[in-house]
Amino acid sequence: MKRIGYLGPRGTFSHEAMVKYTGEVPYISREYPSIPDVFAAMLDGQLDEAIVPIENSIEGAVNATMDMMTQDNGLWIRAEVVIPVREHLLVKKGTGISEIRTVISHPQPLGQCRRFLAENLPGAVLKAAHSTAAAAEEVAAGTGGMAAIGSRAAAEVYGLEILREDIQDHDSNFTRFIVLGGSDAEKTGNDKTSLIFSTEDKPGSLYRILQIFNLWDINMTRIESRPARSGLGRYIFFVDVLGHREDEDLRDALTMVKRKTSFLKILGSYPVSPVDKI
Repeated sequence: MKRIGYLGPRGTFSHEAMVKYTGEVPYISREYPSIPDVFAAMLDGQLDEAIVPIENSIEGAVNATMDMMTQDNGLWIRAEVVIPVREHLLVKKGTGISEIRTVISHPQPLGQCRRFLAENLPGAVLKAAHSTAAAAEEVAAGTGGMAAIGSRAAAEVYGLEILREDIQDHDSNFTRFIVLGGSDAEKTGNDKTSLIFSTEDKPGSLYRILQIFNLWDINMTRIESRPARSGLGRYIFFVDVLGHREDEDLRDALTMVKRKTSFLKILGSYPVSPVDKI
């Protein structure tokens, strides 16, 4: 039976993404307290696959995942899962909104619910937790006067009441997860390829690389940069393009990109995930 790791605990959006990815296929799940711990478990052979968040449509990239992907660890992206983020205000049963003095959640949900908090709980203390599930667990163990921001699954796992539903500031709030494995996926005809590269320290280097994708008529869906840690002002670029790395046009384009970069790593090709509506 396949062993799959995720950023725990149960009740997080990572847990929800794992359940969506596995569907009806039996599996053994293992939760880990941090993204580096998930990667370490993969490298130690504890897992067959792992699922980690890589970007949110509101808050942007998950830097811990991006930094781990730059390492030469032999891991490939073999799938992606995109889920809508629906945030709820969770309390112990019987707690009224006027009783709430502290709101606990992961920093991202706290940021994604700024408007609701300002309008409905302006005097509440905001407290950061390691995860939305950890916040829900703390509220469940408390004596009242606290609320968590989290998912419906977190409410069910920790026996909390949903006091207010859908309190996120934006309805177009999605988180994208990647599934890591020892190889990427076969071609499906509706694929995406992720890669990272760094450029030579010359004027126009990045432009010339991006122009290659334009010349081969390849659609680039994402570009992010992270410090290369080899000197101030040097960056590594994360790029997603449509197509499989074995497609003729993309294969030729990547051959040209390799000639123009100081470093290139193909992270994997995998099916494009459908986006559920909120």
